[in-house]
Parts: sequence; structure tokens; C-alpha cells
Amino acid sequence: MSATKLAIVGVGKIVRDQHLPAIAANPDFDLVATASRHGTVDGVASYGTIEALLEAVPEVQAVSLCMPPQYRYTAAYAALNAGKHVFLEKPPGATLSEVQDLVRLADSKGLSLFASWHSRYAPAVEAAKSFLASTKINSVHVIWKEDVRHWHPNQDWIWQAGGLGVFDPGINALSIITHILPRALFITKATLEFPENRDAPIAADIQFSDVTQLPVHAEFDWRQTGKQSWDIVAETEAGQMVLSDGGSKLSINAEQTPVQPEREYPALYERFAEIIKAKTSDVDLAPLMHVADAFLLGRHKFVDSFFD
Repeated sequence: MSATKLAIVGVGKIVRDQHLPAIAANPDFDLVATASRHGTVDGVASYGTIEALLEAVPEVQAVSLCMPPQYRYTAAYAALNAGKHVFLEKPPGATLSEVQDLVRLADSKGLSLFASWHSRYAPAVEAAKSFLASTKINSVHVIWKEDVRHWHPNQDWIWQAGGLGVFDPGINALSIITHILPRALFITKATLEFPENRDAPIAADIQFSDVTQLPVHAEFDWRQTGKQSWDIVAETEAGQMVLSDGGSKLSINAEQTPVQPEREYPALYERFAEIIKAKTSDVDLAPLMHVADAFLLGRHKFVDSFFD
């Protein structure tokens, strides 16, 4: 089969760091166009909007949408309506109802829709899932703390309503625990900390449980300097499991488990090619549902203003 002609909408840092190398290394895709307000890719036709791209390059077969989530639904709807398969960067949308409507549209047109969760493809995640399936889990503690000034400097959209705030990185942790734990989780209590001058939270403390009353505690914070923390610690009958560095390292009872090199985005594009060939979709909304539940159930606490 010939390579799928692909376009990217929203050419920013994540596209340059991750998407472009992954696409270049994958023979199933041929990048033929981009649309972005500011960014371009050398040697690839560029347009200011997705509408202009779709009109000018009708041979495009699939579109990767990498703009902020507040603007993703309109672009995804346009692409699907034009008969294109769609790859959604995480989170897949600003609201659950938006993404559910995109699922409906993709299904009605026989197109593939992919809600990508890159952290699920981190090197140690599957090994962690296998270990947890082999033993009784007593408790889980998620520590996801980083420095927003380092990772998102001067990015106003992330502080706006719909930008998710600290849940932008925190949803990566949620994508992992909803994949590796054996049963569905439910939020029982949450506190979200909002800077007085921002519309999105800078920190969140969340308690989860499942049907067996498993205690799961998640701490998200954007104010951590120095060493960054992206860890999931599970106490089990077989000992302590630590999935660290965003899912790239695994230790069981302080013994490191060998894992393969990191290839999150290459794996995402392999999965996208797979579902296109299978004429199906892959849209798991569990991580986004937990974010929505945290906003719905959580207590809002206002803290000092935050400035970049």
C-alpha cells in the first residue's frame, strides 16, 4: 500500500520535537502539507488555516491536529467532514461532548479517529501493567510535579479556560493509571488550586477509589523547581513498584527492570497507521473524564497570583 498523505495543523514545539521525526521515520506516512498561524516546515507546503489547506491540497488523506485543545473540535470536524482520518494530540478536546461528537462523525463516514495518549507508550508502562495484574494492589500514589516556567514559558492558552492548567501534564499520569490499573477508577475527593489571576489550576490533589475501595492518591503541581517528579508508586502484596520518569523506568522492590528505549511518538504513528488500515478508531476518553470529574467534584481554592 502507498503511504498515507498526511497534513499537520499547528506547528509548534511538540511537532518539531516529536511529530516530525516520528513521521519521517514511518514509511506509512508522507507529510505533504501544514497549516499554522506561525510555524512552517521546510520543503512542505504551508497554509494559514485548515480550511485553506483542505481546499488547496485535496489529496491529503489524514490530518494530525496539534493546536491547543480549545480550537481542536472545529478543525477536527472540518477534516472529518472532508473525508480525512484524524489524529488528535492529547488531550483530544476541550470537552467530552466535543470528542463524542467527533466519534459519531468519524463512525458515520467510515473514517479513523485517534485520541493519542503518548505516555501510555512510554517504555516501562506495559511492564508495570503486567506486574500489577499479577498481584494484589494495596495503594497507589501518583506524584506529577514540574516547573511550568520551564515546560510552558509564555504560553497563555494553557492558563485560559479549557487549557487545563496543571492537568495538561497531569492528564499524562491519568492516561497511565487508567491503562495499568485493573479496574475503573472514580474520583471521591479533589482540591484544585487556582492562582487569583488565572482561569486554570496550578495544582490539584485528588483521591480516587475503585469498586474494591483501592486508595489512589494523585498530586499534581506546576510549582516544582529542581528535580522534576513524574512517578507512580504502587504498594502491592509482591512489594513496591515504582514507575518513574513519566513511565520510562520501572523498579520492583528497588530492583530496576530492563526496558526498551523511548519511542512514544513513533509508536503513536504506528498505531495511527494500524487503525487506518483496519478502518476503525481508537478513542479512550477515560483520562479526560477524570479531568472533567475533578473540575465537577473538586473544591476550588484560590492561591497567590502566578506570573511567568
